[in-house]
Amino acid sequence: MAAKKKVVKKITAKKGVKRTVGPYEKKGNKDLKSVALQSIQEVATDVYRTASKGILPDMTMPQRNLANVTYDPKMGYFELKGNMKTRTLDVNSVKTFAQTLRLMSLAKDMVGDDDFATKREAYYVSKNWGDAKFNEQRESDMVLDDIEGMFSVKDVTREILRFVPEEHGGSVVGALTVIDRDPETGEAIRSDCAAMGSGAYTVPSSVDHLGFETTADFVLAIETGGMFQRLNHHRYWRTANCILVEMGGVPTRATRRFVRRIADGLKLPVFAFVDCDPYGICNIYRTLKVGSGQAAHVNETFCVPTAHYLGVTPQDIIDFGLEDATHPLLPVDIKRAKDALKNDPFFQAYPKWKAALKQMLKMGVRAEQQAFAKWGLNFVIEEYLPVKMKQIHKFLP
Repeated sequence: MAAKKKVVKKITAKKGVKRTVGPYEKKGNKDLKSVALQSIQEVATDVYRTASKGILPDMTMPQRNLANVTYDPKMGYFELKGNMKTRTLDVNSVKTFAQTLRLMSLAKDMVGDDDFATKREAYYVSKNWGDAKFNEQRESDMVLDDIEGMFSVKDVTREILRFVPEEHGGSVVGALTVIDRDPETGEAIRSDCAAMGSGAYTVPSSVDHLGFETTADFVLAIETGGMFQRLNHHRYWRTANCILVEMGGVPTRATRRFVRRIADGLKLPVFAFVDCDPYGICNIYRTLKVGSGQAAHVNETFCVPTAHYLGVTPQDIIDFGLEDATHPLLPVDIKRAKDALKNDPFFQAYPKWKAALKQMLKMGVRAEQQAFAKWGLNFVIEEYLPVKMKQIHKFLP
């Protein structure tokens, strides 16, 4: 309850205050490029020395799943329990072992040359590796995540290793200026997210080098592109003095990091506006706020612990008369909600969330953000959001 009161204070007591923050400073001012190169060299050297002694070399990395995480609301994100897995060079693992070393070699070259590869390109690079090539991209993605897991204890992420995703990092509009730099000259490039016309600023794959300026009062993270476009078209961000971020489903790492840097650096509260269904709540919102089991090794910096859930909630369906604008929960929805109640440490930590999920299951329905169009195309702007923003103390954690 105290944390919620603090959020209200930020909005009411500091309205319109200009805030600025520069590029993110790494822990202990580490040169993570050098740390990455050194880490790769150490693993390769250890494998070589062990094999030279006639001993089967191995590599140890954390297990990446929901069963290997804990959640403490005081910390704010999923943390690894510490269970590890060991990949030993033997007849069954020889291909994966070789693939791991080859991807590390590729990373070493890219870090040294200041180049990069998309995850898709990394998959295709392997086609020149003979028997060590990947058959599907999910295989290369899994090995890449294992490598990141190994080096995460030294704050080396996939981005530091110069592997980037194919998809963009989300769209942003509103009272925010993003300060980037020209990669050739180093000169500052300022992007005013309130001056994008009918478009929006696109979050880059890496955001720690960015600076920010804002006079906004809060950030609204939105699940769907359609709702983002409606709020942008009608300049809700100007009326509410906020920053709108389109997540486009489960937010990418870049989007989560971008919002986290704004939340921490600019001291802004973050509210999530997603569909009222188990996927929107248990996957999209949960990942934004506390991270995921698969990425537990980097959740500390790739989630937004201060985020709160604005809606859509099961109670909103009743309060705003949306009963006939809902859809029945599908079997996959029911399973996802029950699994969250039984196995997800985040939902188990909050009685209010357990009650909300149980209410959804009892009602047996789900509702999309667009369901408010039942009352008019702009009902969500004119009625729903204004009403909700007066009830911040009631937001789900």
